[in-house]
Amino acid sequence: MQRTRTVPAALPTEVGVHGGLAYSLWLPPTQPPRGGIVIVHGAGSCKENHHDYARAARAAGFAAIAFDQRGHGASKGPMDGRAVEDVAAIAAQLRAALADPAAPIALRGSSMGGYLAIVAAAITNARAVVAICPASAEGLRRGLHDGKFEFEADIPALDRLLATNDDDAAVERLAIPLLLLHAEADEEVPVAHSRELAARIGIPASRLITLPGGHHRSIQHDPELQAVSLRFIDASFANSSGSR
Repeated sequence: MQRTRTVPAALPTEVGVHGGLAYSLWLPPTQPPRGGIVIVHGAGSCKENHHDYARAARAAGFAAIAFDQRGHGASKGPMDGRAVEDVAAIAAQLRAALADPAAPIALRGSSMGGYLAIVAAAITNARAVVAICPASAEGLRRGLHDGKFEFEADIPALDRLLATNDDDAAVERLAIPLLLLHAEADEEVPVAHSRELAARIGIPASRLITLPGGHHRSIQHDPELQAVSLRFIDASFANSSGSR
């Protein structure tokens, strides 16, 4: 009788709370890491839903940190006007874990997380951004006021943040590579939004990849596309190494 051995999935190096934000930290088995990746989930999601990407990043030699946004998972209080600053706080936590304030960091976000990754790139001093089916500020504001989202939110504060952080303008200001990934059959955020963002990109190393079919969450967990994003991040770190 042939027996199949099950290999247990990798576990986080550390699980903790920083400034009210619950996070899981993933460090590669070999040191030093090639850099770090902040994983930003979408509306109504949580860090655990993106542990597959954290494991892929770890296996590729990157450190990664996933966190629950406020109003989600195990983080404290409603989502509010601190959402962009929270991404920066988690990026700082990752750099602290790497013991290198100049360590290259990338942001990888999905849906609402894609929006936040784009608008938080400047204050985190990120070297690259991966945005998967990124929501627009206007679409998020509309969903917020229409009661579409189930997470706890300080609606006036979050609305002000969205109103003052336009994703179109943020893309035009980006000085780092941006990878946009979007399913053409996305039922929540039209692929046209990523195409419009791509038209505003001024960095030659940036890319837009659209995939036939799929749905709003399909790309997030596709192993091949996860590998594409990790290669993109690795190349972006290598090309920016002279600016450290």
